[in-house]
Amino acid sequence: MADLARWRDLNRLARGYRRSILGAAALSLLGYLLALTQPLLARVAVDGASAGSLPWTVIGALAGLFAAQASALALARYVQAHTGETMTRDLRHTIADHLLRVRLSALDDGRIGDLIARACGDTAAVKTLIAQSLGTGLAGAIGLAAAIGLLAWLDPWLLAAVVVLFGGSFGALLAVVRRVRLASRTASAAEGVLVADLERALGGIRVVRACRTERLETQRLDTSAGRAYLANLRMAGMVALSGPANDLAVSGAFLTVLVTGATRVASGAMTLGELVAFILAMTYLAAPVYEIFQAVSSVQQGSGALHRINEVLALPVERDRPVAVAPVRGTARRAAPVLEFRDVWFGYRPGRPVLRGVRFTVPPRGQVALVGPSGAGKSTIFALAERFYEPDRGSVLLHGRDARFTPYARYRASIGLVEQDCPLLAGTLRDNLLYGAGPVTDRELRRVLAMTGLGSVVAAMPAGLDTPVGEHGRRLSGGQRQRVAIARCLLARPGLILLDEPTAHLDPDSEQALAATLHEVSAVCALMVIAHRFSTVRSAERVLVVDGGVVTGAGTHDELLRSSPYYQRLAAQPGTLQRYV
Repeated sequence: MADLARWRDLNRLARGYRRSILGAAALSLLGYLLALTQPLLARVAVDGASAGSLPWTVIGALAGLFAAQASALALARYVQAHTGETMTRDLRHTIADHLLRVRLSALDDGRIGDLIARACGDTAAVKTLIAQSLGTGLAGAIGLAAAIGLLAWLDPWLLAAVVVLFGGSFGALLAVVRRVRLASRTASAAEGVLVADLERALGGIRVVRACRTERLETQRLDTSAGRAYLANLRMAGMVALSGPANDLAVSGAFLTVLVTGATRVASGAMTLGELVAFILAMTYLAAPVYEIFQAVSSVQQGSGALHRINEVLALPVERDRPVAVAPVRGTARRAAPVLEFRDVWFGYRPGRPVLRGVRFTVPPRGQVALVGPSGAGKSTIFALAERFYEPDRGSVLLHGRDARFTPYARYRASIGLVEQDCPLLAGTLRDNLLYGAGPVTDRELRRVLAMTGLGSVVAAMPAGLDTPVGEHGRRLSGGQRQRVAIARCLLARPGLILLDEPTAHLDPDSEQALAATLHEVSAVCALMVIAHRFSTVRSAERVLVVDGGVVTGAGTHDELLRSSPYYQRLAAQPGTLQRYV
C-alpha cells in the first residue's frame, strides 16, 4: 500500500507535465531502439569483412546511427532537465503560496527554518525523482524488453546465461533500494533541523552576540550537521552497494558470453558476426537496466522529500466561507460598531482558554484603550480582531456582520495592525511604507510622513525614501520603526487601527507628537490601543480593563478610577501601568 501511495503521489505531482515527460521518454526510447539496430548492422559488417568484402555502406549507416542515437539521448536529457526545473519552480510557488495562507495555529508549533528547507531542498530532491523515474524509467522498461527480444532472436542459449546473472544482481539491487526510502526520509528531516537551527541562530544573532553564546550555537549547529552527515552517509552507503553488484553482473555476463560464444563459433553453431552482434546488444542492455534502477532508487530516495512536502501541503489554510449573510450597507453600517466581541472564548490549546466570554464594542470613531497585566489576553484580543485565529465560541463582528462570512482579504483591508516590535521587511523605506497600501499619491505620502514625524527622518537618510532599512529594519531605531509601521497602516486607510503600545519606543517629544496624530486619526476612524502609559489611557474615550481573559471594567479613565478596584490599584502606583504590557 505504501508503494501504491507513493506512485499515486508521483502521478498527481506529474499532472500537467505529462506531455514533456512522455516526450523525454519517447526520445530516450528512440535512442535505445537506434542503439539496438546497430548490432544487426555490425553483424553484417563483421561477416562481410570475414568473407573479404568490407561493406562501406553498412559502416556509413552505423556511423549515422551512432550520431542519431547520441542526438536523441542528448535531447532527451535536456527535456528531462527542463521538465524537472519547471516542475520545481511551480512546486516551490505552490508551497510558498500555501505557506503564506496557512493558519497561524498550524504554524505555532513548527520551525520556520524546517519549512524553508522543505520549500527549497526537498523540492530539488523531488525534481530528480520526477526526471529519473516517470520518464526514463518507462523508456528503460520498454528498451529492456526490446533488448531482451533482440538477444533472444540472436541466440536464446546465451540469453539464458545473461538472464541468470542479471537476475541475481537485480534482486540484490531491490533489497538495497527498499532500505533507501527510510534513510532518505531521515536524511531530509536532519537537513530540515540543520536549516532551522541555522535560521534560529542568524535570526537572533544580536542576542547570540550579546549573551556570548557563539560557541554554544556552533556546538548546536555541529550536532545538527553531524546528524545530517550521518543520515546522508548512511543513504550514500546503501546506494553505493548497488554499483558493485551491477558491475559484477555486467562483467560476469560479458565473460560468460565471450567464452561460451567463442565455443559456439568454433563449433559452427553461430557466426563471428552473430557473436559480435550479441555482445554489442548485451552492452546496450546495461543502459535500460541502469535507467530502471535509477527510477526505483529515485523513488525511494525522493519519497522522504515528497512525504515532507505533502505534510506542508496538508497544513490547513485560511479559506473564505460562502457568503450567507447580506453585507451591511448605508446607515446600518455607519451606526453599527466597527468591531464587536460577543461572548468570545478562545485558547491556544484545547481545554486551556485564554479569553473567557469577552464582550465589548468599538465605535466607528474615537479611541479605545486596553489595559491589564501581562498575560491577561490583550494581545490575544488583537490576534482575534485581525482573524489570525478564530474564536472557539462566540462571534467577532465587523460593522455588525459576523467576521466568518467576510473574505479574509476584505476583512483585513478594514483593520490595520501596528505591532509593538514593529517588524519591517528587507527593502527600502518606500517599500515598507507602501507595502500593501495600494495606490498612494505623493501628496498623501508626504501628509502621512508629516503626521508621523518621519519627514525629518527621510531627509536625513542618504537616499531618502529609497534608503534600504536592512534585515528586519535594523538600520532604523525602535522609534523610527514604530513610526514607519504607523505610517504604513495609515496609508492603507483602514476603518479600524489596532496599535500595540504605539508609544513604547518613543521619546517624550515624539510621544506628544504621536498623541496629536492619533487624536487626528481617531476623528476619521476607530483606534484600539494596548496601553500602559497614562498619557495614552487618559486620551482614550473608553478604557477596557482586561484581567484573566475577562473584561473586568469598561469606561473612561475617570469612571474607572471610581468603579474599578483593579484600575484604582494600577493608577495608585506610580509607573505601574508602564509595566503592565
